[in-house]
Amino acid sequence: MANRIRELREDRDLKQADVATITGIDQRTLSNYETGKTNPDSYAIIKLAEYFNVTCDYLLGITNKNYMDNSDIEKEINEIEDKLELLKRRLKYR
Repeated sequence: MANRIRELREDRDLKQADVATITGIDQRTLSNYETGKTNPDSYAIIKLAEYFNVTCDYLLGITNKNYMDNSDIEKEINEIEDKLELLKRRLKYR
């Protein structure tokens, strides 16, 4: 989880202080989350997930899929459908 928090923050070119100010989580506490010294409580997990617009499952490392809105799901479905069509065509011509 620590790496996910840091990666999300760095991907957005934010400093810990920026995230701390917006989420209300102390910067030192956020630093401890990122280094793995401590784990966030449920309140902090929810605040960070909401701020970064990711699921709590993604933030916790339960899944690598980060679905916060339907457009992400629709995009993945379309990609899967395209792959299936390609496989069907290959199978048909064997």
